[in-house]
Amino acid sequence: MKTQGGSDAAKRRAGRRAAADVEDGSVVGLGTGSTTAHAIEAVGEAVADGLDVRGIPTSFQSRRLALAVGIPLTDLDAVDRIDLAIDGADRVVDAPGADAHGALLKGGGAAHAREKLVDAAADRFVVVADPSKLVDALGAPVPVEVLPAAHTVVADRVRDLGGDPELRAADRKDGPVVTDNGNLVLDCDFGSIDDPAALAADLSAIPGVLEHGLFVDLADATYVGTDDGVEVREY
Repeated sequence: MKTQGGSDAAKRRAGRRAAADVEDGSVVGLGTGSTTAHAIEAVGEAVADGLDVRGIPTSFQSRRLALAVGIPLTDLDAVDRIDLAIDGADRVVDAPGADAHGALLKGGGAAHAREKLVDAAADRFVVVADPSKLVDALGAPVPVEVLPAAHTVVADRVRDLGGDPELRAADRKDGPVVTDNGNLVLDCDFGSIDDPAALAADLSAIPGVLEHGLFVDLADATYVGTDDGVEVREY
């Protein structure tokens, strides 16, 4: 369920704007995706210029990039706090005044379990996005990471909730996608999601679900890169 669209220039502006928030001596959560990659590269440039930071990557992909650009890495259980998390999103609800304003849909890269763990632990969590990710309401399938032995049971429970689950197939290999945690992903289509918080609670309550891609009341701000600059949504 990776989303396409948005110019690379817009993504770069959003990523570099978020990287500018990283302070000396801080611990930074490093999210996953093409827009966040620009932030990681910008932090790497700052480290080369003397910035003292430690990064906590949320996926193999972000770890590999962070090492390539010279960011010292640590683990969540080795720090007292995360000062700032920078991450992307597949969808961002941009509906000021609505209860769901600022809700996110993530998991297109199947890294949402580790992303949510890091993003929720951070003192401040900023989302980097381009305008193609902004929506009035969530409607794309929700990625749900499940224990392999539980995927059929979870699929039945998702159907009970009104969803249509589909096991995510891998590209260029036989079989399903396997996450960094060794689990499977069900992409669950609920149509238009009027109450993301309620659905998030229902999915979290299903035994066998490790994590889902609904990020509700977690983001503190979204930096939207455009062709002209960066627009900031504070929540």
